Amino acid sequence: MTAVLALPLLIPLGTAVACLLAWGRPAVQRRLSLAGAAGLLGAGLFLLWTVAARGITATQAGGWPAPFGITLVADLFAAIMVAVTGLVGLAVATYALGTMDARREAFGYQALYHVLLLGVCGAFLAGDVFNLYVWFEVMLIGSFALLALGGERAQMEGTIKYVTINLLASALFLTAVGILYGVAGTLNLADLSRRLPQVASPGLQTTLAMLFLAAFGIKAAVFPLFFWLPASYHTPPAATSAVFAGLLTKVGVYALLRVFTLLFVHDPGTTHRVILVLAGLTMVTGVLGAVAQREFRRILSFHIISQIGYMIMGLGLYTPAALAGSIFYIVHHIIVKTNLFLVSGAVWRLRGTYALAPLGGLYRDAPALALLFAIPALSLAGMPPLSGFAAKLALVQAGLAGAAYAIVATALVVGLLTLFSMTKIWHEVFWKDAPEVVLEPEERLLPSMGREEAGLPAVGARGVRTAGVRGSVRSHGAGAQARGRTLAMLAPIVGLAVITVLFGLLAEPAFRLTARAAAQLADPTGYVRAVLGDAR
Repeated sequence: MTAVLALPLLIPLGTAVACLLAWGRPAVQRRLSLAGAAGLLGAGLFLLWTVAARGITATQAGGWPAPFGITLVADLFAAIMVAVTGLVGLAVATYALGTMDARREAFGYQALYHVLLLGVCGAFLAGDVFNLYVWFEVMLIGSFALLALGGERAQMEGTIKYVTINLLASALFLTAVGILYGVAGTLNLADLSRRLPQVASPGLQTTLAMLFLAAFGIKAAVFPLFFWLPASYHTPPAATSAVFAGLLTKVGVYALLRVFTLLFVHDPGTTHRVILVLAGLTMVTGVLGAVAQREFRRILSFHIISQIGYMIMGLGLYTPAALAGSIFYIVHHIIVKTNLFLVSGAVWRLRGTYALAPLGGLYRDAPALALLFAIPALSLAGMPPLSGFAAKLALVQAGLAGAAYAIVATALVVGLLTLFSMTKIWHEVFWKDAPEVVLEPEERLLPSMGREEAGLPAVGARGVRTAGVRGSVRSHGAGAQARGRTLAMLAPIVGLAVITVLFGLLAEPAFRLTARAAAQLADPTGYVRAVLGDAR
């Protein structure tokens, strides 16, 4: 049982160390990175199979029994999240082979990428609050370095905002951890679930709940603490943006679901009602921000905020059906949002800009890419039979069952606005005719690496500046390398699109799994017994 829990941590840690040992040999680092990401996916799927077949799995690092030792624990929710992390990790690692520039690789991109995956997996498997904090910081270190890697002016501005607000969240988190330990004398989640109602008054528990809500709400980009996200996620290369968009805010959502189903359940009429109100406000403000934007990745960034509202809507409703809908929605969103950012990177390589105004004509020039955008975009908007439809339907049904008509109406209206903003991207990027001239100022949005270094084919507007490399003689080796980079870029986009379709078509068995995960959250008896054993 120890190995199945340790592998999702040891594999990214070992990969990061191996990449550092291969410093200065980028080809070796790429192979190590790809192998490590594939290994993490295998370990995640093995963990999911083990937990689904044998129940909640826990181990105590160092031989110290709970609640004194470091606990690693995986219920179905955690196992699902680790498996999906492995999937996204492999997709983005493959995409980076075709898109990441040599300068960023020389400064340690591959090692930092796996440090980030290590922090994400550690947060999902942490069995005590302090180690959850530690894994959050590991994740913050990796994400901070990746965000700043390259040193572009826009990146540094976004990095400063990102780090500042996340350090504030960490300070709130650490403060809440200190108070919690002072009150309960333990930080083990299972032990807290048992002891907190005995040692803390309802008022003190509610105060602690609000502190944790603020700390995790910042990391999850919940209203009104989301402003750091659209200011930073559009600045790094697409591969970095994609893994951020897919995973980082979901760790905050995961932490909210964990503590508000395991620890702070003494007064759901207050705490979970606050979460439900925040869910509605997060949906509305996020989608309105997306509607107002005119830049590809900033639209997608605001949509992350909007979709976070759906994810915590199930927690606010706090029924097993609603929690199952939230878990399904989290998995769906990780896949489609990662893919949309990968598609945006492919558009950038074709046109050299993320701004909507100079774009256009890609439906004619790159019809396959248009289809690959349409699948996750329609899924995000909740169109049947894709995964987003099943996810929204589950939450709407749970809301109607609980007579929460206001949040249901909000979810439906936000879904329509999401479709509208996705239609805007479709029209501006793919459907309309390309403008005759590509605006030169947009060139300044390009990273400082050369266009050829980036593999950019310099396909500008029709007939204009499409010959950036025209006339040059490419060697056969260079041509093969370019085809390999293109294949590496497109393969994960195709793979995630196929998974999106399958996830929608096979929604029923997927819901059975998320329903089991939700049942474990709604009744934490099995979680507590798996960690504490006879000590309970």
